[in-house]
Amino acid sequence: AAAAAAAASKTAFRGAAAAAATTRSLRGAPAVGPRAPRTEVSFLRPLRSFGHGRPRSVAVAASERGPRDDDRRRRSASSSATTATTKTGAGQFSAAAPPSILLPRHRLLSSDVASSSSEEGGASASSPAASAALLSGYDLTRPDCNVTPNIASRLGRNLHLLPDHPLCTVKNVIYDYWTSSLPANGDDGDDDGGASASRPSFALHDEFSPIVPTIENFDSLLIPPDHVSRSASDTYYLDPATALRTHTSAHQTTLLRRGLDRFLVTGDVYRRDEIDASHYPVFHQTEGVRMFTDDELVAAGVDISNEEDKRRHVERDLKAGLEGMARALFGDVEMRWVDEYFPFTDPSFELEIYFRGEWMEVLGCGVVHREIVRNVGRGNQTGWAFGLGLERLAMVLFDVPDIRLFWTEDERFHEQFRGRGIDVTFAPYSKYPACYKDISFWTSSTTSASSSADGGDSSEEDSATTNAFHENDFYELVRDVGGDLIERVELLDDFTHPETGRTSHCYRVSYRSMDRSLTNDEIDALQERVRDGAELNLGVELR
Repeated sequence: AAAAAAAASKTAFRGAAAAAATTRSLRGAPAVGPRAPRTEVSFLRPLRSFGHGRPRSVAVAASERGPRDDDRRRRSASSSATTATTKTGAGQFSAAAPPSILLPRHRLLSSDVASSSSEEGGASASSPAASAALLSGYDLTRPDCNVTPNIASRLGRNLHLLPDHPLCTVKNVIYDYWTSSLPANGDDGDDDGGASASRPSFALHDEFSPIVPTIENFDSLLIPPDHVSRSASDTYYLDPATALRTHTSAHQTTLLRRGLDRFLVTGDVYRRDEIDASHYPVFHQTEGVRMFTDDELVAAGVDISNEEDKRRHVERDLKAGLEGMARALFGDVEMRWVDEYFPFTDPSFELEIYFRGEWMEVLGCGVVHREIVRNVGRGNQTGWAFGLGLERLAMVLFDVPDIRLFWTEDERFHEQFRGRGIDVTFAPYSKYPACYKDISFWTSSTTSASSSADGGDSSEEDSATTNAFHENDFYELVRDVGGDLIERVELLDDFTHPETGRTSHCYRVSYRSMDRSLTNDEIDALQERVRDGAELNLGVELR
């Protein structure tokens, strides 16, 4: 009877999944409930850092979305908080350890599987020499490294340094705003510049390696040791003490210790994430920091013995400067400030602009946290910091519909931006059909449950067989197989069996090339590698 009930339940689930797929096919979008009128940010991540997340305008305009954010955050927190020990062929790792030293639960793909990535997403589109130079001395095959070949191939591409690339164009507008007609760093200015000493120029850094110590990426910025963002499901680790930076803030304390008072940092940052038109595991940020000397504060009429007076002045200077930068990018737009929270600034804010009929988050910022200032040996000095995502701004400014386009080498894309500054509206040059493939699997084992049901005690080894599935691991596997042919991965449905407690997930993988038509044979081959990789590396049972 139990077997019959399970079979009936499985059949019902498959029917529901098929019905859901049909609904989505007819409507052209996921059948999800209405969005809240406003959320604090367009994309909620466990780690709030400056300059990441889809623009709110893109989130509203693009009806096709991945898994619901709230469900995703709950699953992320649940997976990271688990205390079970997962055993794999590569080794055994305890998830009860602080996330700062969490190691990957498995090696996602071997190099032979990763090599199946097409030319759109594989190493052929990268600079192998630059990537090899950056990764020299690191062993990507060691069990505590979760940097896949696909991600490794992106190191050294430096899109923000390529002339006429839209990301470089946006970066240059920001740099020009903070440096044009302003005196040199540390200079008091002179008459011919016409600039006030209260708006000194900034040192520019866009050459830093994305490989950083975890201490600089997390600890120095007051990110708690048990924070979910430190887990291997969110961050790429080369080893327990070294990661690919998740934000350009990773360089903030280093530059402050060097004595710099004003600097801008731009670079590529890396985060394991969902897959859709506005998310990519590699994106680019610009970070700005300005510290105030006592002389500057006194000259501005600030009582330097009054910490609140100093904070108010820094906050006013920050907001005035960033509003000017927003106008340089978007023109004369309506703006508003929203109170926020970041671990490394206090108080913290987000700047939103009213652009093309809706409010859009532009950047995060705040007064540099007092503890950070003291830890770098700057005493009671005060200052501000901001950060923004270049892709987010470029997608809105240029009407770029898919974040993968920034990585294409197709001349039809790049010729539209050559020598034209920010006054460009991207014209899609092709729209090739998508190819959809579904995959469903059970994500948890019943070993422990069976042992208990038989009257025995669940051993530590039994509990170790319970698979702590995390959806970011599946996204990473799909990307490493399909590269930039992967347009989107959508969770169609999940189901928990009422008797066994096992959970089933059904995903739809959308393959689409931006440059050519795909064949069923090549996509079938890629999908088969996804299925094999999921079963072999993620500990799931295919359905």
